[in-house]
Amino acid sequence: MDRLKEFIVYITTEKRFSPHTCMAYQSDLEQFKSFVETELSVSELYQASHKDIRAWIFYLLEKGDTPRSVNRKISTLKTFFKFLLRNDYIEINPVDKVITPKQSKRLPSFMDESEIYTMFNRIDFPDTFEGIRDKTIIETFYALGIRLSELVNMNYEDIDFFNKNVKVLGKRNKERIIPFGPHLEACFKHYFLVYENNFGCLQQNMPIFVTKKGRKIYSKLVYKIVHKHIEMVSNVQQKSPHVIRHTFATHLLNQGADLNAIKELLGHSSLAATQVYTHTSIGKLKEIYNQAHPRA
Repeated sequence: MDRLKEFIVYITTEKRFSPHTCMAYQSDLEQFKSFVETELSVSELYQASHKDIRAWIFYLLEKGDTPRSVNRKISTLKTFFKFLLRNDYIEINPVDKVITPKQSKRLPSFMDESEIYTMFNRIDFPDTFEGIRDKTIIETFYALGIRLSELVNMNYEDIDFFNKNVKVLGKRNKERIIPFGPHLEACFKHYFLVYENNFGCLQQNMPIFVTKKGRKIYSKLVYKIVHKHIEMVSNVQQKSPHVIRHTFATHLLNQGADLNAIKELLGHSSLAATQVYTHTSIGKLKEIYNQAHPRA
């Protein structure tokens, strides 16, 4: 087995990276392999030097890749060469000598509380299976702050109505428990009633959200649903499920929630990933200051 295939097996079976992440890593490494073979006459990936990696970085930047995109690819190389080093396939990690391109901090897009209110109280969701499902999907995103993949893979057994919480399987199969309130509870119960009228009783291991034909819902459809409804109420540049996740975190922080608690709810592995939301709240602080300070 060649080193690349061995690495993909390693991150798939031992590290248990998600299928999406494994595909991205494989694509990055195949791009790098093609570049060093074609442009630099390097026959094997493990023979690449730090100079070869730098040349690839310059090539990517020159063809228009953003520093953010390039840094993600460098992260793939770091993981790959650490694997080679740990298995004694190489003696020196070439990525250690590589300086990553600087990137500007991109603050997450989020919706105002008034826009969320409008979405849930002013938009007319049709009184059909699809209309009720779509409203429940958006309510679930906002109430739980979950990722797109987490919503798609939610099963009926994950909901605990007695304790009013949901079990979510996040990145790297890490479980977390998220509480929910009366709005989502009512939404779930209405949706499940309509679901059973259309498709029969929900079993424990069955997916919560399905298509109009009763099949497990897929990411592209959920994205379209969310995009359509955000577009009705907001001018925010991005209109994706992740924007509602950002909105969930920002609104919690604006209302005084502890940053560590938000970290646990979002399923972040470190606080650094959550701290980006403190930047988005500075505008809120300025607004409060200007309204409340006598000499503002």
